[in-house]
Amino acid sequence: MLTAGEKFYRARLAERVDLARDLWRFRIDPGERFNFTPGQFATLGLEVEGRRIERPYSIASSPSERELEFFLELVPHGKLTPLLHKLQPGDEMLMRKIPKGRFTLQTSDGRHNHLLVSTVTGVAPFLSYGRALAEDWKHDRFDGSHRLYLLHGASHPWEFGYKDELTGLAGDLPWLAYVPTLSRPREHADWQGETGRADDVLEKYLDVWDLDRTNTRAYLCGHPDMITNSKTILKRRGFVERADIKEETYWIAPRPALASNSGEKPSDSDSRTAAFW
Repeated sequence: MLTAGEKFYRARLAERVDLARDLWRFRIDPGERFNFTPGQFATLGLEVEGRRIERPYSIASSPSERELEFFLELVPHGKLTPLLHKLQPGDEMLMRKIPKGRFTLQTSDGRHNHLLVSTVTGVAPFLSYGRALAEDWKHDRFDGSHRLYLLHGASHPWEFGYKDELTGLAGDLPWLAYVPTLSRPREHADWQGETGRADDVLEKYLDVWDLDRTNTRAYLCGHPDMITNSKTILKRRGFVERADIKEETYWIAPRPALASNSGEKPSDSDSRTAAFW
């Protein structure tokens, strides 16, 4: 039996959806209301042989949803994702009661365009942005004045995770654009969408969407190479690091060459690197 206290919920796994052997989505019920801002993360944990293992993960759901949703990639030699990957509906885990993170949508600086660039599970905070704004739009709490432009890169179609939902939202909402782009199209002959890595097509869509630093803030989330390359492109276009670009990097510290999109998050800062696995 997992123990909980003043700092933790004893959360229950409510649902899981396996997209591949190493990629899955799951929803948990914390048992109580968990208040957070889209773009923040929750810290999940398990107790193993009397020792608590915790890691922070981006939240994909909106604050209005009772259950919290996460999108994870299995890190075979990781500390926590292999344990989480074994859990089935009804199993319990610990969750800290306080959300963290500042990778939130910034809407107060006069810029109304938000360029969101992600790889695989890095789409999670952007999905939270979209779901929350869609809910506000439905109830006339959002006037559509802020626009989201989402580029989502992956190697295989099943890695997009939320493609159908995001495509549907983009078709219904005038303030959301969504472009999934596949880096290995030769392996998927039936793919009819954009091709190349997210950073490969970034300049193209800056022009297509007429985005520049005077009207746009950029948000980068996922693979470290994508973030490095995207920052180079954006800075070449006049964007200033930190002032115009927010980033969240997912990677595995002990072996950086095996960079991951695990969804595990770092400690709280403006520009953060996930050194957890």
